[in-house]
Amino acid sequence: MLTDAQIAQNTPMEHITKVAESIGLDSEKLDLYGKYKAKLSSELLDEIEKSDKKGKLILVTAVNPTPAGEGKTTMSIAIGQALAKIGKKGILALREPSLGPVFGIKGGAAGGGYSQVLPMEDINLHFTGDFHAITTANNLLSAMIDNSLQQGNPLGLDPKRISFKRVLDMNDRALRKVVIGCGAKADGVMREEGFNITAASEIMAVLCLAESTENLKEMLGNILVGYTYDGRAVFARELGAVGAMATVLKDAMKPNLVQTIEHTPCLVHGGPFANIAHGCNSVIATKAALGLADYVVTEAGFGADLGAEKFLDIKCQKAGLSPDAIVLVATARALKYNGGVAKDDLKNPNVEALKKGACNLEAHIDNLKKYNVPLVVCINHFYADTDEEVAAIKEIAENKGVKAIVCKGFAEGSNGAVELAQEVVRLADSGKANFTPLYNFDMPIKEKMEKVAKEIYGAAAVNFDAAALKTIKEAEELGFGKYPVCMAKTQYSLSDDMKALGRPTGFTLNVREVRISSGAGFIVALTGTIMTMPGLPKKPAAEAIDIDNDGVIVGLF
Repeated sequence: MLTDAQIAQNTPMEHITKVAESIGLDSEKLDLYGKYKAKLSSELLDEIEKSDKKGKLILVTAVNPTPAGEGKTTMSIAIGQALAKIGKKGILALREPSLGPVFGIKGGAAGGGYSQVLPMEDINLHFTGDFHAITTANNLLSAMIDNSLQQGNPLGLDPKRISFKRVLDMNDRALRKVVIGCGAKADGVMREEGFNITAASEIMAVLCLAESTENLKEMLGNILVGYTYDGRAVFARELGAVGAMATVLKDAMKPNLVQTIEHTPCLVHGGPFANIAHGCNSVIATKAALGLADYVVTEAGFGADLGAEKFLDIKCQKAGLSPDAIVLVATARALKYNGGVAKDDLKNPNVEALKKGACNLEAHIDNLKKYNVPLVVCINHFYADTDEEVAAIKEIAENKGVKAIVCKGFAEGSNGAVELAQEVVRLADSGKANFTPLYNFDMPIKEKMEKVAKEIYGAAAVNFDAAALKTIKEAEELGFGKYPVCMAKTQYSLSDDMKALGRPTGFTLNVREVRISSGAGFIVALTGTIMTMPGLPKKPAAEAIDIDNDGVIVGLF
């Protein structure tokens, strides 16, 4: 049996201009990056913005992730390919993979089997350089902060109250807490510093929420970098860094156009994590896709408690988007894992464990129904799944009033996703969507966090550390009280305890720290033990990645 990488490498790609033609795009409106990648030009983006065309928006989300993998991106791609198969004009809008997970525990993130986006290796590695541009813009601001301290500190910044951190697109736990400025006087002011992973950078969030260069510069300028000795908030615009940062991000702002294995179009742009950031591709890419196709399939990171909640409550509200249908991906393996089955035994039939673990699926169905958008459950089919297990999932979903459809997109590509695509089109065209966010931005910050914790995670109570309460008070005093909240939480559980599987109840969610992302326009709550700079696992995926003398890359999956 071929590996994902072999399937991708054995698939002849079409020139990206031909892929563009399938959705009516003139090749002159593309900025080409070789034969198989392109960016949408500024001219094209302007034309789309002025157009009245608006397609239907379909969100793909999932149950909580498990070590067996749920295949949310793979299912998204399968639906995108199947839309073309049934004669619909569709386009995918996905996130860019981070090198951290690629070299860490997850491996590649461009789909799998016969539902992948190509060129797989490029997308998983440096792609068009967007992540590098974000890293550079972030660290330029950091360098200018420290240069200001070195050059007489004209802003009066307190080195102990600088909140803006450096970033690196790598899982490197050694950089979580560092001391900089060691050495001679010319080497800078000594202070404690730390690194986040690039996907958690506020610059990443800004790029994914900004809708124009003007908007980008305004948001960059609004980034809170720290406080003065007398407690005054200091913003990036005061350091004179905004123009240079926006210049670095000039090309990174443009969505990337690639193709699936079946040559259907896909925009891949932006890559914030959903467990420590807002987990959605860029607003620019999503709106461009809506202006180019009749149906837009997008996904939000990790489980629906993280990615979908942030897509719906942050991205949709801020950008004025309204989804027309939601697809909730589940697997028999995930439900069995939530029912207590060990990873090594997930291939074995176990309907009783599946039914026990189905409470996780039921929780996500209940949560998504609160947004008043038509919903379908996608059963991502694995070869070892039995008919009894599939029938059990369908019954569980139907008892919740939701249809469940098997998708074999991994093994069969578009042919395995036709029924699901037809149902997605039916739901999107039904006119039944009446999108209702979970909370109103006018609610106090603490209440918004409590609402997400109780209504989405199922918490009985929320405990705020004193430091978190202090930052919430500062945020409200600075005029940021009407910002949405971005909850940073483990992806493996509905709670803040990664080991609490199924549908935990009666627990207290612990908010240990709050961060003000005034540039991105949201307030981040760090819960439990979540880290914004992950570490590598005992056996990193990087150990399996190699390149041979002919330039063929192996081990990305």
